[in-house]
Amino acid sequence: MTTRREILVAAGSGLGLLAVPRLASAQRAEKIRRIGFLGTGTAAGMAVWVGALRAELRQLGHIEGQNLSIEYRWADGQYERAPELAAELVRLKVEVLVTHGTPGTRAAKAATTTIPIVMASAGDAVLAGLVKSLAKPGGNITGSTFFNPELGVKRLELVKEALPRLTNVAALANADNPGMVAIREAMEPTSKSLKLALNWTEVRGPAEFENAFKTMTDKRVGAVVILEDGMLNANIRPLAALAVAQRLPSIGIVELAEAGGLMAYGVSFSEMYRKAAVFVDKILKGAKPGDLPIERPTKFETVLNQKAARAMGITFPRSVLVRADRTIE
Repeated sequence: MTTRREILVAAGSGLGLLAVPRLASAQRAEKIRRIGFLGTGTAAGMAVWVGALRAELRQLGHIEGQNLSIEYRWADGQYERAPELAAELVRLKVEVLVTHGTPGTRAAKAATTTIPIVMASAGDAVLAGLVKSLAKPGGNITGSTFFNPELGVKRLELVKEALPRLTNVAALANADNPGMVAIREAMEPTSKSLKLALNWTEVRGPAEFENAFKTMTDKRVGAVVILEDGMLNANIRPLAALAVAQRLPSIGIVELAEAGGLMAYGVSFSEMYRKAAVFVDKILKGAKPGDLPIERPTKFETVLNQKAARAMGITFPRSVLVRADRTIE
């Protein structure tokens, strides 16, 4: 005869056995969300910014290897490869495409009208024809944008203020980026008002950097403005090294001053990439990209590298020192 205790033990054991497969089944059922990342630069050059994206995704509960998979594609500065790479990511049926720069976003837009696209950073998205408006982008694109021409003009004004005797300045641009046209159109009248000869210098990749700096030296330019561009940004350290080697004062993105350049004025790309993670999170939770207003960065940082200045015998005017958000000693 079966005792009451034996019945309870058997029942308990049965419940335990049932719970194990249910738990395992629940663990297996956790969906792996798949996103794609299209970088127009190099993996090494953009590592810090991509790291910020991944860190913020983790904070929001999207953990690689657990419930998130990221497919990376890198154009390595060759913008003509972006359409092919975007098409690859679309074929993989990623749920969201994260892009860097106008060329990458344009390639993604051409590749899909249905997969949501999040711009981690891009030049004027309206001017580039990527969206209808910032407040109501519509379509499948959202994210963050900033106005490149304004940054080019501001850097020109700052370097002139830092170097009052400056009369000849170079602007280093990517010849393959159509967005450079608007920047040049904005900088030319400003350079005239500042009594600066503007030497427009174009490159298509790192192999042309050395020759570009030699050209600047031959033209006796007194400073170089390194313009905002995915390929140039991803190679900011070698560009800073070339400027230091030529003893040529330089101004560009924040990372330029951190890498040894003289000055920087710009947005925080790491912050923009963290913001991209927030957009991705909202979309994975059901938001439509066309309903998410595109954001513009509100914080712009001025960074001065005093070590570089001393090496070149430059003393920053007080007017420049007081507006610096950060000084590198």
